[in-house]
Amino acid sequence: MKNYIVLFREPDGRVDEHPAEAIKKHQENWAAWFNQWGAAGKLAGGSGLTLEGRIIKENGSIVTDIHRVGSEIVGGYLLIKADSIDEATQIAASCPIYEFGGYAEVREMQNQ
Repeated sequence: MKNYIVLFREPDGRVDEHPAEAIKKHQENWAAWFNQWGAAGKLAGGSGLTLEGRIIKENGSIVTDIHRVGSEIVGGYLLIKADSIDEATQIAASCPIYEFGGYAEVREMQNQ
């Protein structure tokens, strides 16, 4: 098996607000998804990310913020164990990130 990282990109939650009921359902969908793929031995770690960060520029200056493109941010990451990038992509394609306009990028890790 190979190791893959999934980067989750999504609209900044401070900009796009959702009803409490929709958020609760979204969280339940994530929990079910994590249970399914965790039980299958395909998940090797990951986390959501806070909205606090620092950007270090090439000249050494530090900006107190997170990287965003428009209102899009990197919201979290996941480590997947799969036999191929196609399998890792199928796993990522089944996750709830897409419910609120997010998307995922799957990349194979170089040092295995």
